[in-house]
Amino acid sequence: MNIEVYIEKSSQLKSLDILKGFRRLIQKHHLENKVSLSASLCTGDFTNSGVPVKIGEYLTGYVSKDNLENVFGTYILQPINL
Repeated sequence: MNIEVYIEKSSQLKSLDILKGFRRLIQKHHLENKVSLSASLCTGDFTNSGVPVKIGEYLTGYVSKDNLENVFGTYILQPINL
């Protein structure tokens, strides 16, 4: 499974925080062999409070520090544990 965090020029720090958050959760749950993490530059404008993230083929919408663990649980942990 792949997590792709989109990075936009004006929101680099916010995107990097989300990227680091996913990395921390992957390590915490020992999923390094099941989940890959990548980043892609995006030309869009992040007007929302979060960062667009694609997990597998699903675009999750905007992920922030506030909903990061929820998104990880829903789109990573639940499918892996099925």
